[in-house]
Amino acid sequence: MVKLTVLLRKGDCKAERDGGRLNSQQSLPGRRPRMLVLQAALLLLALPSHAEETPTEEPGALLPPPKGPCSGWMAGIPGHPGHNGIPGRDGRDGAPGEKGEKGDAGLIGPKGDTGETGVIGAEGPRGFPGIPGRKGERGEGAYVHRSAFSVGLETRVTVPNVPIRFTKIFYNQQNHYDGTTGKFHCSIPGLYYFSYHITVYLKDVKVSLFRNDKAELFTYDQYQEKNVDQASGSVLLHLGVGDQVWLQVYGNGDHSGLYADNVNDSTFMGFLLYHDIVESS
Repeated sequence: MVKLTVLLRKGDCKAERDGGRLNSQQSLPGRRPRMLVLQAALLLLALPSHAEETPTEEPGALLPPPKGPCSGWMAGIPGHPGHNGIPGRDGRDGAPGEKGEKGDAGLIGPKGDTGETGVIGAEGPRGFPGIPGRKGERGEGAYVHRSAFSVGLETRVTVPNVPIRFTKIFYNQQNHYDGTTGKFHCSIPGLYYFSYHITVYLKDVKVSLFRNDKAELFTYDQYQEKNVDQASGSVLLHLGVGDQVWLQVYGNGDHSGLYADNVNDSTFMGFLLYHDIVESS
């Protein structure tokens, strides 16, 4: 239908161009009637084409005026789209947008290398006392060194220059005093205290306290006739292991007035004050 329309338009244009030529040839017999019939047939064929195309146009739209001397001009088929043009330059940066919401925390990264030790800071304030800890287990007690004796005389002494045998035992738990010899044997080195208390009767008394065959202390008491007298002495001695201490009558038999009975006692005693501390190497 489009081709027919175009041909009709072209025929119209050609007819207009050749109008003068046809008028000049009207005298030709039989040609004019045939020309008129052809134009009428072409016009009838062209009318439905205009009716079908007219509804496709927007209402109120004006068709562009025909160009050239052809009054029956009609637009041709649209051509193919052209190629894309060259991209334009980037526009200016837009204004900053509003701050978005805080995103979720990311995954924990790997542990970094240990840094250098920092400078020691100032000492902080003292804290509050902590809670007392549990009571510990009971420990072993420290070993206590013991050495002591207390003895008494049972009979009168008459033999001089020998150890006096005190056979009445009051205390000798460690057995450091030997009742058969009358001597004290040191088993723990340290400082010892010794004392004696003697009843004097019938004769004068002169006794000595010996340490390893050396007299360390002397006591003398003169007898008063028809009277019972008392004599005593005490001393501190540092003893080593193996040292011996005893009492004996000093001089001749004239000074052997030591006496004891069921109502009068003569006693000898000694004990360790403190032992020597052995320094560990």
